[in-house]
Amino acid sequence: MKEHMMKTIFAKRLFDGENWLTNQKVTLKGQIIESVVSIEGISDAQAGHMEVVDFLAPGFIDVHVNGGGGALFNHTPTIEALERMVAVHAQFGTVAMMPTLISDDYEIMSQAHQTVCQALKQNMVGILGMHYEGPYLNPIRKGVHNESKLRKPTEGKLTTLLEVSRSGKLMVTLAPEQVPEGFIEWLVSEGAIVCIGHSAASYDQARQAVMSGARGFTHLFNAMTPLVSREPGVVGAALQTDKPTWCGLIADGHHVHPASMRVAIAAKGCEHMLLVTDAIQSVGSDEKEMPFLGKKVLRSEGKVTTEDGTLAGSDLDMATAVRNTISLIGRTPTEALQMASLRPAEFLGIEHHFGRIKAGYRASLVALSEDFFVQSTWIDGRKVWG
Repeated sequence: MKEHMMKTIFAKRLFDGENWLTNQKVTLKGQIIESVVSIEGISDAQAGHMEVVDFLAPGFIDVHVNGGGGALFNHTPTIEALERMVAVHAQFGTVAMMPTLISDDYEIMSQAHQTVCQALKQNMVGILGMHYEGPYLNPIRKGVHNESKLRKPTEGKLTTLLEVSRSGKLMVTLAPEQVPEGFIEWLVSEGAIVCIGHSAASYDQARQAVMSGARGFTHLFNAMTPLVSREPGVVGAALQTDKPTWCGLIADGHHVHPASMRVAIAAKGCEHMLLVTDAIQSVGSDEKEMPFLGKKVLRSEGKVTTEDGTLAGSDLDMATAVRNTISLIGRTPTEALQMASLRPAEFLGIEHHFGRIKAGYRASLVALSEDFFVQSTWIDGRKVWG
């Protein structure tokens, strides 16, 4: 019953997803924002009955997160791992995520699927659905994915893994040149959000995938054919604007050069760019070496690599991604915060519930310092960090 009690936050500054406001009283009722009201200020007596923060923004949404706090979803596809990932990433302002499964055996995919379905059934906070990154990827652009796990789709087995879309969001990252004709349309008809990634597709193949319903590009520039003079590649297709598609950006300064990110945003526009972490279990952990899909990965200076130097996901969190978008790429705080919240919400089709601080929206919020470090996080009206 306590979860349905009224809670009030006074924000000296508030970014509501579109506008910057001052002296706002935000009232939470259960999981929902009941009202956002401008007031002159508060007395000491009033301050005793509400939480006072310097700066409040919509909580961050991460559509590509593999692990955190020592837990990698592939290693332990369990409810406990999801709870750990949510708790750890909440420290960095993430209020909702798409737990991501890297290419793996069908048995692991099935376990992960059952776990996410259970989490959705239980209304676990912070879990929006499931992201299968593979296994229908091109070995030429496999990155850190285990080549022995990559394969062509088997429809009978795959159908049983799509149940997530009945109660939550389902993302599938694939290489369009590795799947049969009509496969992308079929996935979309089954409720999946199809993303192009780990692909050696030509520009024309990638464009055809977009025409077939693909609407995302997984970690733009990484593990895809580049844009060159006579073959625009997957990157060229990603930067087109005639169809509504979104690009994930790993803004850690290691995966993509800041100049490349600046050029991409100039071409595509911030409104179709999402900040993602691609985080592995290193985030929220002190480990310098850790197992990763049968290999050893090393963590150093903000990145994680295999022993041969291949990037293995990232050591990035969403708050750092926001700061980097401002400091490395030179975007405004408005654009950076939108790329971390409203844009992912629009990509997933949940922008009427997330990405804004307005009456009727989910009470999933982040209090930040002036330099965008997280001070407190609320998920569905409950303070989970700070």
